[in-house]
Amino acid sequence: MSEGSSKAKKSAYFAKLTQLLEDYNKILIVEATNVGSNQMQTIRKSLRGNSVVLMGKNTMIRKAIRGHIAKNPRLEEILNFVRGNIGFIFTKGELSDVKSKVTALKVDAPARVGTIAPADVSVPAGPTGLEPTQTSFLQALNIPSKINKGQVEIINDFLLIKKGDRIGQSEAALLQKLNIKPFKYGLNVSAVYDDGSVYEPAVLDLTDQDIISRFVSAASNVTALGLSLSFPTSSAVPHLLISGFKNILSVGLATEFSFPRLEKLKKAAAAAPAPAAPADKGGKGKEEKAPKKEEKKEEKKEEPAEEEEALGLDLFG
Repeated sequence: MSEGSSKAKKSAYFAKLTQLLEDYNKILIVEATNVGSNQMQTIRKSLRGNSVVLMGKNTMIRKAIRGHIAKNPRLEEILNFVRGNIGFIFTKGELSDVKSKVTALKVDAPARVGTIAPADVSVPAGPTGLEPTQTSFLQALNIPSKINKGQVEIINDFLLIKKGDRIGQSEAALLQKLNIKPFKYGLNVSAVYDDGSVYEPAVLDLTDQDIISRFVSAASNVTALGLSLSFPTSSAVPHLLISGFKNILSVGLATEFSFPRLEKLKKAAAAAPAPAAPADKGGKGKEEKAPKKEEKKEEKKEEPAEEEEALGLDLFG
């Protein structure tokens, strides 16, 4: 490739990235590790219409963004994420919808020798379909196995690879023999840029119910703090008023101070029957207890009428 052609391509890339930064205010910053060209083409087609996928070298991306910061200083936040094999998805649609599409386009992939495992890999218990001669191969990896019905059977689930470990040749060969593709590769959203704000992609997974629950929890904390400090916040004021009204009622009941609502409460308290005396544990006969039960029944019949009359309630007139 000639030097002139290389410069022309760089100039075209800078112009395209600059134009996209001007036209779009919502960006998904994605990581494209182990993503093949065919898979990338599929992703581009699925997002075609309201989104544009742009990859590139980090040095070129940083240079283009720094050159555009004078027009939009908020883009400087993106520079902190320009590392590794990253790219941008510029969109005018809903960020959560675009993220869901990208996540759904991940494909199963085998374990490759020398790569870092992005997740734990376990070999499940059960028949493997391998010939009995393969038992030594499993024993070399410390996988408990036995011969059952002419094939090798793994006795228990076995953690073969831990997340972050480098995959060895034996582990990759075993997974290939068992036809296990343990990983899913695709574009991973590492950050979200939304009109100057940069936040974690987990925010896009929040539902309306999650937001309401968190708002209610925060409002409860504000209310509790206002009540403990006797500070009149909008959420604490109703509780403070109720507490204050209860204090007024308590003072009124203990003194001669009164007002219409308190009068009703005083009448209801006066009409309420006195608490029953504790039962005498002395040696009283059964004949003396029987009349007391009859008196209690007669009192219970009269109580509703007395309370309704004291409160001025008449259900039938």
